Amino acid sequence: MLIEGQIIRKVKLAPRIKEIELYAPHIADNVKAGQFVILLADKNGERVPITVTDWNKDFGTITLVFQEVGVSTFKLGSLNVGDTLTYITGPLGNPSEIGHFGTVACVGGGVGTPAIYPVAREMKKQGNYVITIIGARSKELLIYEDKIRRVSDEVRITTDDGSKGKKGLVTDELRELITSGINVNRVIAVGPVMMMKALAEVTKDLKIKTIASLNPIMVCGMGMCGSCRVEVGGETRFVCIEGPEFDAHQVNFDILFLRLNAYRAEEQTALKRYMKMWRLANAE
Repeated sequence: MLIEGQIIRKVKLAPRIKEIELYAPHIADNVKAGQFVILLADKNGERVPITVTDWNKDFGTITLVFQEVGVSTFKLGSLNVGDTLTYITGPLGNPSEIGHFGTVACVGGGVGTPAIYPVAREMKKQGNYVITIIGARSKELLIYEDKIRRVSDEVRITTDDGSKGKKGLVTDELRELITSGINVNRVIAVGPVMMMKALAEVTKDLKIKTIASLNPIMVCGMGMCGSCRVEVGGETRFVCIEGPEFDAHQVNFDILFLRLNAYRAEEQTALKRYMKMWRLANAE
């Protein structure tokens, strides 16, 4: 008998990037594109928000993709099929605005690519012409390409080192797409903060509606702790209950970037300590 939060499938997609499928029937039955969950890998871990990449209502499962960057995500990555999370709740946040807009450019960078997948899928179902741009530092880190191709009319790939697709950034590809004469009606972006900021700068003067899915520090997921606060249009907004998607032209990405890096030194110290303990434990 399966238990809520139990891992039923685990795949390594790229170095330090993993995909897990969890038994979570309540979430699977209610989640929509753009929403996320908050989970605890173990009782000593931190609450981690992760976008739901896919779901299966018939089997009661959800799919999550994450990158091992800190102690909590390394702990999550160390769990195996049959293990059960200490805690998971969701779906949280507001669903993506899905409708018929015309030509929609979905842009994903790094682990933002799996998060853009369900949005592109739902946009395609609504009859939009979907052009998806995905990027990574190298071809080894490029993920979800096959799935993205199944839900897109066109797929454009960039890598920082030119090992696959065009050498450059997703920002360059979006600019080229727009200047080529294609009438892009909406842009949706998921990825690193500076990537989304750059995309917003490309589209702002052209007045192309651009949506960014934000990824601040998050703890409670209910708008109580305030850790996920961001500045949008000069006002404080709470991503967990008002987002995660906002008008990218109104987001203060510089403040978001500073807040995300506020505890970087402490996070690196904790990770070094954890990895040292992990190596010692696995050497025995």
